[in-house]
Amino acid sequence: MSEETKNTEEQVIAAEVQETATEAVAETVVETVTPQEFLENFNWHKYEQGIEAVDEEKLKQFEVALVGTVGFVNERDVIEGTVIRITDRDAIIDINSKSEGVISLNEFRYNQGLSVGDVVEVLVDKREDSSGQLVLSHRKARVIKAWERVNNAHETGEVVNGFVKCRTRGGMIVDVFGIEAFLPGSQIDVKPIRDYDQYVEKTMEFKVVKINHEFKNVVVSHKALIEADIELQKKEIIGQLEKGQVLEGVVKNITSYGVFVDLGGVDGLVHITDLSWSRINHPNEVVELDQKLNVVILDFDDNKSRIQLGLKQLTAHPWEALNSDLKIGDKVMGEVVVLADYGAFVEVEQGVEGLIHVSEMSWSTHLRSAQDFVKVGDKVEAQILTLDREDRKMSLGIKQLHPDPWTDITTKFPVGSTHTGTVRNYTNFGVFVELEEGIDGLVYISDLSWTKKIKHPSDFVTVGDQLEVQVLELDVENRKLNLGHKQTKDNPWDVHEETYAIGSTHEGIVKEKNDKGAVVTFTDKVEGFAPTRFLEKEDGTTLEKGDKVNFIVLEFSKEYRRVVVSHTSLFKEQEKRNVKAAVKKAAEAEKTTLGDIGGLADLKAIMEAKSKKKK
Repeated sequence: MSEETKNTEEQVIAAEVQETATEAVAETVVETVTPQEFLENFNWHKYEQGIEAVDEEKLKQFEVALVGTVGFVNERDVIEGTVIRITDRDAIIDINSKSEGVISLNEFRYNQGLSVGDVVEVLVDKREDSSGQLVLSHRKARVIKAWERVNNAHETGEVVNGFVKCRTRGGMIVDVFGIEAFLPGSQIDVKPIRDYDQYVEKTMEFKVVKINHEFKNVVVSHKALIEADIELQKKEIIGQLEKGQVLEGVVKNITSYGVFVDLGGVDGLVHITDLSWSRINHPNEVVELDQKLNVVILDFDDNKSRIQLGLKQLTAHPWEALNSDLKIGDKVMGEVVVLADYGAFVEVEQGVEGLIHVSEMSWSTHLRSAQDFVKVGDKVEAQILTLDREDRKMSLGIKQLHPDPWTDITTKFPVGSTHTGTVRNYTNFGVFVELEEGIDGLVYISDLSWTKKIKHPSDFVTVGDQLEVQVLELDVENRKLNLGHKQTKDNPWDVHEETYAIGSTHEGIVKEKNDKGAVVTFTDKVEGFAPTRFLEKEDGTTLEKGDKVNFIVLEFSKEYRRVVVSHTSLFKEQEKRNVKAAVKKAAEAEKTTLGDIGGLADLKAIMEAKSKKKK
């Protein structure tokens, strides 16, 4: 630099400082020095050549002197600057200071249309770097200004515009003044959002609802703006609500128990039972989301915050449109809509149902579940049994479409006839056998077998078995049929009556034994009973299970199929006969002799010996 040029710059700087810094310098606490004096005494040549060291104290005095002068800026200040030149990499910014600043074009990526003459916000990063260059930042200035605007919007409730950049977990990322803010999914709209992508890359209005300064987080809401508008509409709508009023609404949400309808800021619920006169399994069978429909107000609470709506009430009740010519005895077609154990509900017309009780599904007296006859969705024909239009009730029957099997029962199943039936059930006293659909008969336990002693019917048959039976009694009026199984076979007791005559002797085996006696089985499978007192052997011991000995018949009953036998009586009777014979012999003697006495004495000795042997 020439000496002449250097002197010119010194004069310009001295003039500026002289005009604007006198008052500021006079107020400083450091030693008073004028810029003119500083400049006159400062050797610029030696400073630039590094020949003479700079007096740091004097530099501080110079900086104090510059405070408040034209073109003086503080570091971290955010000010406006003008673009005076643009290169391939940088933008040259004039902030009306002693030198221009340079900012990389990367900081203007959001502003592709930057041109010379544009006014932009910049941050004074450094007044001078190592090379004496003024360092500015547009990006940092934007961030600081953005936070100022965001904070102000949060405090004042100002509505701001934001650009939805992308989706993220739980919501969306929104650019507000260059700051990335979070928009929760629940804060997008008052209604549930099904497609988040529809909002991406759109500019929307938001309200700043939360700022976390520690983590530099900003939360915005679009829903808050909608709610503010809705609140005004809501007050207006609620004030006009009346029962019976018909309003237009939009289906906002569908649940398993009903449909929520938006009435223009106020939500109401249409319960599933108020959607259709017909039975439905889920509300989505009737309506769909975002569907517009008319609803009627059924009821609401005192605050009108819970509104009950109806859809089916807008049409006449199906019972009112039911054919007036329909009467008891007529046949109708319908679809099974509901099944229960006790019966099936059949929809004969939309919204008009009749009940077919399980007892009206079959002539069988053996009641089953309705699921055994029909299933949901079946088309069935039935006859009207009862019809009450006032109470809107109807009962139907299926069995009435078929002839009553008891009508000609005496012809098909006369007393004494033999048939094969199916075991349907049994109780403690007998077995129920179905001869055909609707014809059941009872076989008492005593009529199952001629010979076996049956404690429970399950010991003899099982449900589902085919059993041959004979009709014993027939009561048409009370629909009762008495059957027997043993009657289909010859009665073996007719033969046993001769074989097991009283006094006859037979060989048998002790089958089982209890406190009362023992059951004895004979070779032809006839069973007899021997009381305990008749189980004694001749040697004084008692018969045990499995013993095979002779028995004498003491009693025989064909009617009760009972045989009472005794083993003890075989030798007891012989003893009685021997005693009788001896007494008779002694009585026949005309005189008592020593020989006779001797004979009696011998007999007495024999009996005493037997008595001792038993003991």
